[in-house]
Amino acid sequence: MLLGSGELGKELVIALQRLGQHVIAVDSYDNAPAMQVAHEREIIDMLDGDALDKIVSRHKPDIIVPEIEAIRTERLYDYEKSGIQVVPCAKAANYTMDRKAIRDFAAIEVGVKTAPYCYADSFDELKKGVLFTGMPCVVKPLMSSSGKGQSVIKTEADISKAWDYAMSGSRGDKMEVIVEGFIDFDYEITLLTLTQINGATLFCPPIGHRQERGDYKESWQPMLMKPTDLEEAQQMSSQVTKALGGFGIWGVEFFVTKNGVIFSELSPRPHDTGMVTLAGTQNLNEFELHARAILGIPVAEIKLERNGASAVVLSDREILSWPTFSGAEHIHAFDNQDFRWFAKPTARPYRRMGVALTYGNSSVEKLVEQAKRLASTIHILP
Repeated sequence: MLLGSGELGKELVIALQRLGQHVIAVDSYDNAPAMQVAHEREIIDMLDGDALDKIVSRHKPDIIVPEIEAIRTERLYDYEKSGIQVVPCAKAANYTMDRKAIRDFAAIEVGVKTAPYCYADSFDELKKGVLFTGMPCVVKPLMSSSGKGQSVIKTEADISKAWDYAMSGSRGDKMEVIVEGFIDFDYEITLLTLTQINGATLFCPPIGHRQERGDYKESWQPMLMKPTDLEEAQQMSSQVTKALGGFGIWGVEFFVTKNGVIFSELSPRPHDTGMVTLAGTQNLNEFELHARAILGIPVAEIKLERNGASAVVLSDREILSWPTFSGAEHIHAFDNQDFRWFAKPTARPYRRMGVALTYGNSSVEKLVEQAKRLASTIHILP
């Protein structure tokens, strides 16, 4: 049972079906991308614990895979106690769905290096938080996805706008934000980390990415970095994932500075920046790795096969019924490039609708520019 059925869930369902699994896709709206390829679907508010209990009781899944933040994750402990496998495990899913829980866990319990931070559950508390961290600082809802509600405060005038934007982008029922001191970083990476029940913890080649409005715009693999920085990131990632427990792919984000690596965030599931692996950059993409870890199929090695890049296709308008697209002929007319359309039933400004992919022996810089050009050729149509 997949709890959350967006584009990442869709690729995971495809990977699981290739391994003979029967999948029930769950989300709050009908025709979510993963529902289109799953065997069965359920439409519920996953923050409604009773509704969640009912569908779990009805389907009796062997495995539950949370794919979004807005879930009544405390119920997962009971499901796990009843014998259902929760991915990666109930503790990991519960902690990582809440930025407060995972940040305190990483910084205080595990002791990895993070940005200075505090929390605010009101506008007045946010003003105090800004005084604590100083400006500039970053404000994020405790529960959100794909950068929704995230902004940078640079002046006093930004504080009110940041609070309103965070509340509008918050998912779930926690009206609270994390305030982070701004890190002067050289670049950001996602280190996809595979924990296994029948094998060693493995790391994918690091993925570089660029964000706007808190959401990723382009990603590329590999991100070239100093061996000492990569080793430090791998060590931190191993520490945090081991302490949380469970098995699966983890998207662990880091800031890389002149003075080393700083832990940023962690997702216990395939990561949006990891869509670059759909370009065949690895021997197994992140969804295939997650599926194997879920099922206890050991992976001996993760190899870089070729360089790759991705660039997202965003909607520029609201479309209420099955948006389509034009321009794919410009992508498929040439070698070493590809395109995925997510088939979301509605569109709104800045919603991610597809992704352009490039790959080959060219430098990642050239591949990123090519992916951006390709993405710009896709036009959203009503």
